[in-house]
Amino acid sequence: MKKVIYFIALIGLVIVTSCEKELDTTNLYGKSLESYYKTPKDIEEAMAGVYNAIYTPNVHSNEALAANLMSDMMLGGGGPDDKSAKWVDNFEDPAEDTYRDMWTQCYNGISRTNAIIEKTAEADFSTFFDTPELAEQFKNQAIGEALFMRAFYYFRLAKFFGGVPLIVAIDTPRDLPRATYSETFAQIASDLKLAIETMPDTPFTSMPTADYGHANKWVAQAYLGRVFLFYTGYMTNMEGQSTSDLPLVDGGSLSASDVKGYLDDCISRSGYALTPDFRNLWPYSYANQSAGTTVLPWAADEGLSWVGQDGTSPTFGTGNYETMFMQRFSFGDWGWSNGNIYTNRLSLFFGIRDNSMVPFGQGWGWGTINPKLWNTWEDADPRKQGSILPMGVDEQGTGGYAADKGDHETGFFNKKYIAIQHPDPEGAIVGMFVQLYGWGNTDMQLMHAQDFIFMRFADVLLMHSEISGTADGMNAVRARAGLPAVGYSLDALKQERLHELSFEGLRWFDLVRWGDVDTAFNATINVRNSGVDATYKANYRPETKGLVPIPETEMRLSNGVYEQNPGW
Repeated sequence: MKKVIYFIALIGLVIVTSCEKELDTTNLYGKSLESYYKTPKDIEEAMAGVYNAIYTPNVHSNEALAANLMSDMMLGGGGPDDKSAKWVDNFEDPAEDTYRDMWTQCYNGISRTNAIIEKTAEADFSTFFDTPELAEQFKNQAIGEALFMRAFYYFRLAKFFGGVPLIVAIDTPRDLPRATYSETFAQIASDLKLAIETMPDTPFTSMPTADYGHANKWVAQAYLGRVFLFYTGYMTNMEGQSTSDLPLVDGGSLSASDVKGYLDDCISRSGYALTPDFRNLWPYSYANQSAGTTVLPWAADEGLSWVGQDGTSPTFGTGNYETMFMQRFSFGDWGWSNGNIYTNRLSLFFGIRDNSMVPFGQGWGWGTINPKLWNTWEDADPRKQGSILPMGVDEQGTGGYAADKGDHETGFFNKKYIAIQHPDPEGAIVGMFVQLYGWGNTDMQLMHAQDFIFMRFADVLLMHSEISGTADGMNAVRARAGLPAVGYSLDALKQERLHELSFEGLRWFDLVRWGDVDTAFNATINVRNSGVDATYKANYRPETKGLVPIPETEMRLSNGVYEQNPGW
């Protein structure tokens, strides 16, 4: 069974519920900053609290859901009562706190990383390991992993909100003003650089299965590439300040050549690799293996076989060597507090509204697909049908689709993150992960345990091409799709990222950093709203510069310390 205990455990001994509030240091578990962080078990529990902060109670604060809805390739969708999905898609914030859980949870995670970084450095783990070298390796991994996660949370904040208060120590005051954009990215880059230098350089293929899902040196290298591209692109194309280096806290900087070196190292030594068939990354490719009858004829004919999401585990053949960093999910229960946040709500909310078919299950119908993507994508690329699900097509499993159930219907849904179901041995139609992991609760809202992939090796190759201005990485990704090599150009790179990474929460940020966001929403799209023909055009406002508003509750609590982002 998939192990997600380190994500579900809520072990934050030091919790900040919002940036400006005082720390809650109530001793709830008989441990304190003075007595905790003394044993490897303490560190593992504390790290569980760090990862737990990725989960947000408010679904709109889910990074992937928000970024997908704001992109030019997804519409709000849902039913007439799903106003909030349409608000996010249309760049509105009438509730004023749409993204507050993202803000709050990021600072929860940051506070927990600060404690690990400081306290682990002071700890002596020598009595818990056979050799001093193993004790030192454990300490370095813990500190480096915490540094990476602090950078991860600050990067999430910066992508959405811009410059934010920088709390980088246990005793940092909580009433700080927002740092500048460059100061925020200098902290992110410095944390990533130090994480790379601190964590062991153990290849992914040599890591124990229990470490799957945790950050490592190679993940930090990959994220440094992503941070470099986002910062230099944003400053150049959105702020109008031509920028080619990523700043560091000490006043230094990282050049494109520096970052390329990190990606070179990741590519050559990490052990990560492309999955031979792109479609085998996604759970729909498992349907024919798991059901008693053929579910998707085209998938069966082409021999698709899901690689799973448990690293080098032999459960699914050779295992998944492409996924580098992900958000892990499990089942939920309505009897728990926030009992539905540990199931992948992206698959639920992006599922087909009021339609339950095999192998695609029912969902809320958010995130319908802009037909432009389907119409402009060449049929020879297997990623087209591997990413987009057309309605009313028997061989795709959607022949029984009943239309006019929701808004912004275009006839297309995403196939990467969607409800998957098939007959169980008794013939009942049950969720794929319910069967895979033997759960008793078959509630369609709680059955989604698909990992959300934050970083995969294909993106490392594409980033390498973009940073180096060479086509090798891009063409390796194209070759995996059976497509011929092309010469490097930024336009070719943009097209490749769109087709390889669609619906993975990256398109919005690509539009912003390239400066393409100002013109991405000019077209009017034909849709059906609950059975009525209509048109739709998102109302993006260039004055916002691709940022969402600082939550109004945080603005009020700061007593004037924060300034609201332009356009909000």
